[in-house]
Amino acid sequence: MTYILYGFIYGLFIPYLARRIGKLMPATMGYILLKLFVPSRFGQYKKLEANPKYMELFKRYVMRSIGWGIFTAAASYLFAVNFVPSYAWWHIIFVWILLLLVEVDKRFELLPDVLTWPLLLFGFAYAAQRGPWLATPDINFLSYAQNSAVGAIMGYIMPVIASMFLVWKYPEAFGGGDIKLLCAIGAWVGMEVIAYVILGSCVIFCAICLINKMRAGPFGPSIVYATLALCLLLL
Repeated sequence: MTYILYGFIYGLFIPYLARRIGKLMPATMGYILLKLFVPSRFGQYKKLEANPKYMELFKRYVMRSIGWGIFTAAASYLFAVNFVPSYAWWHIIFVWILLLLVEVDKRFELLPDVLTWPLLLFGFAYAAQRGPWLATPDINFLSYAQNSAVGAIMGYIMPVIASMFLVWKYPEAFGGGDIKLLCAIGAWVGMEVIAYVILGSCVIFCAICLINKMRAGPFGPSIVYATLALCLLLL
C-alpha cells in the first residue's frame, strides 16, 4: 500500500516536474533543484482565472496529473511487490525517472542530462550492491559490476552503430539523448537485455508512427515502454 500511495503522489507531480525541467533547460542539476521548489508569481493566477482558455487548459492539466498518478501508482506496485523490500525502492526510483522522462520527451522532445546521468549512476550503484537487474546469476566470465558496465557501453555503442547506417536517410534516427538513455538503461539491465530493449523500442516506435500516421517524433517514450515491458516479462 505504501508503494501505491507514494507512486500516486509522485505521479501527480510528473506534469509539473516535466514542464519546469523542460522550460529550464539547459541548466545544471543545482539550478534545476532550486527552481523546482521556488514558487511562481502567484499574482498572475487571479488574472488568468478570468480567461476561459486558461481554465480549460488547467482542467486538462489536472486530469493529466491524476492519470499519471494512477499509472505511476500501478507501476510502483508492480515493480515493488516482486522484489525483496530492501531493494524495492531501487526499482521504484528507476521506474519513476523513466516515467518522468516520457513526459519531458513528449512535451519538449528532450531527454535532459540532469535525468539521464543520475539514472546511469544509480544503475552502477545498484549493480555494485546487488548486480544488474535482469542479469542471470550464472555468468562466470563477468562480475555483476562488469556486466553493468558492459551493458552501459553496449547501450551507447549499439545505437551509434545503427545510426551510422541510417544517417543517410534518417539523420536523426537516434538523438544524443536517446543514446544516453539507452546507456543508462544498459547499466540497470546488463548486457544480456539491452539489445532486446533497443529492438523492442524500434518496434514500438514504428507501431506508434503507424497508428498516429506520423513519420517522426520523440523516441524516448518508446525506449521506456520497451524497457518496462521487458522488465515485467522477465521478472
